[in-house]
Amino acid sequence: MRAVFDDSLLTGNKMIDAQHKELIDKINSLLISCENKNDKQGAVNMLNYLADYVDFHFAEEEQLQKEMEYPGIREHKIKHRELRLVVEDLHAMLEEEEGPSERFVEQVQKNVVDWLYYHIKTFDRSVAEYKFLKDNTERI
Repeated sequence: MRAVFDDSLLTGNKMIDAQHKELIDKINSLLISCENKNDKQGAVNMLNYLADYVDFHFAEEEQLQKEMEYPGIREHKIKHRELRLVVEDLHAMLEEEEGPSERFVEQVQKNVVDWLYYHIKTFDRSVAEYKFLKDNTERI
């Protein structure tokens, strides 16, 4: 099952939304690589690719939060750390197994896709709303 970026994931911040679309594309590249159960190296490469983009995206989000003095930045960084740890666990799982197993794909779905959907709809949306309100104080 592929991850899908739909309107329910829009935050209203163009930079964040564009990066979330790219992040979902990277997750889907990983899931596609898992279709060949014998291609462990392909899955490892795609997981590395995803991990690199996660680091880039989280750094961008955290910089934005720092610049706008977002009051929830500490909690947000903790949530970002959670996903980084999940990716480390997925690397370990791939190393232990002969290739991307069904269990591995289930973990990607549960601990990456589902986590990301929830994170975007709650934490990231609140950042975008805060930025909008801060940028539009004259409208309030």
